[in-house]
Amino acid sequence: MAGALARITQGSKSHLGIIGPLATINNCSVRFQQTESTKTKFGPLADSDRIFTNLYGRHDWRLKGALRRGDWYITKEIMLKGTDWIVNELKTSGLRGRGVAGFPTGMKWSFMNKPSDGRPKYLVVNADEGEPGTCKDREIMRHDPHKLVEGCLIAGKAMGAQAPYIYIRGEFYNEASNLQVAIAEAYQAGLIGKNACGSGYDFDVFVHRGAGEESNLPIFIDRSYGLAMGNMWRTHDVYDN
Repeated sequence: MAGALARITQGSKSHLGIIGPLATINNCSVRFQQTESTKTKFGPLADSDRIFTNLYGRHDWRLKGALRRGDWYITKEIMLKGTDWIVNELKTSGLRGRGVAGFPTGMKWSFMNKPSDGRPKYLVVNADEGEPGTCKDREIMRHDPHKLVEGCLIAGKAMGAQAPYIYIRGEFYNEASNLQVAIAEAYQAGLIGKNACGSGYDFDVFVHRGAGEESNLPIFIDRSYGLAMGNMWRTHDVYDN
């Protein structure tokens, strides 16, 4: 407010039950109630249990910064434990998809973890963010992309997928750019590609930009990569939000 001058002075009158700083505004003394701030807590989870630790972009999002935050830690050891162990860990965790159905992730992955019938398996990551009012994917790709790439590798191993296709809406230029940089860094460090993380598992990661609803993603991807129309429909694939 124009002409208003606020001067804050510390003081308390505990015997009157009044705490907090004293403010003089337009020559009128006002006492503000001061409360002790507490950290937000959800159930048994502590602040240190956060999975995504750079969603606000306060730290380095590239590989060096990601390694400092714990990304790519014992990834090889996790993969060497085998597909059944990874799937069972997902089931035990109770993790669910972010779609409307909230489908259990471990159960979904177990459908793919079957003996091969000769057809390839694919992991399709739905990063289109097409649901109205959602902003859950862009911050991950922009500020924590290595977390996504590492997650693709572990998920792919659990399901025996030969490759993931990360589908990003066309308007997300910065997000796609950062993700491509993270993928290039992971290739250079031997974390993905041939013998990913030294695990003996070959895993290439592809990014596709476009626009479409989840069930239409295979059509766009088939067209983009020169596959026979609908080829991905005739393979085993899983979609994760």
